[in-house]
Amino acid sequence: MNYTEIVFTCQTIQDWQQDLLINDLADIGFDTFEETDAGFNAFIPEPNFNLGSLETLLGQLSVEIMLTYDVKNVAHQNWNKLWEENFQPLVVADTCYVRATFHESKAEQFAVEIVIDPKMAFGTGHHQTTSLMMELLLEEEVNGKKVLDMGCGTGILGILALKLGAKSVVAIDNDPVCTDSAIENAKLNGTENITVICGDSSTIPENQFDLVIANINRNILLDQLAHYSKAVSQNGILFMSGFYEGEDLEMLTKKADSLGLKYLNHKSRDRWVAARFIRK
Repeated sequence: MNYTEIVFTCQTIQDWQQDLLINDLADIGFDTFEETDAGFNAFIPEPNFNLGSLETLLGQLSVEIMLTYDVKNVAHQNWNKLWEENFQPLVVADTCYVRATFHESKAEQFAVEIVIDPKMAFGTGHHQTTSLMMELLLEEEVNGKKVLDMGCGTGILGILALKLGAKSVVAIDNDPVCTDSAIENAKLNGTENITVICGDSSTIPENQFDLVIANINRNILLDQLAHYSKAVSQNGILFMSGFYEGEDLEMLTKKADSLGLKYLNHKSRDRWVAARFIRK
């Protein structure tokens, strides 16, 4: 498949503003990003590129952000090979080692080892939100719990939950690339009792879960919180990430409270947040 590449040159932009822009670009179909000395490049399948959508998004940026962009056409290439070349092993909380199949195993050195083949799906653990959610899971008593993983991406969070002793995991994502990746990665890790569903919040099974984890973005979380509230059992726990400290966290906490979900605490890194709630 041919791709369209957008080369962004950023004169004035903070790291957190660039992260937010990349998140917004992902919402309109961009699926691969590459940092450069001058800014970053964003890639989207050529049939999915809409210049009007891009310009509308950029028109909503703060006036303090100054950037320019060039549009290029990119011939078909081995995108998975590019992922592999840029995917380095990751250690989370000195406890969990995340690697690809082409990396050497270090299972004897870490309590948990996860193998993730870096297909074109979000969630290799390198982004702040994923690593923060992994830290929350490592701190939580997961053994024997039923877990729902919304926006599962590669399946890394559900796989970690199972390796920590979860009874079962239902993993949902609306992107078939992600669900295919999650199924493959679950097999790589020998993690059974995981059900992967391609869909949205309307496809959540009608049973209740002891732990719900959702690493998506602020707007989708706000839209789907009522579904999470119904899905999590009494005294069950909800983890959410994909948003920022300040206004984002305040909005989600207020909405969660109205649905019977009490804020407990949160972790942050580079202004990204992973927050913990309990169902009362």
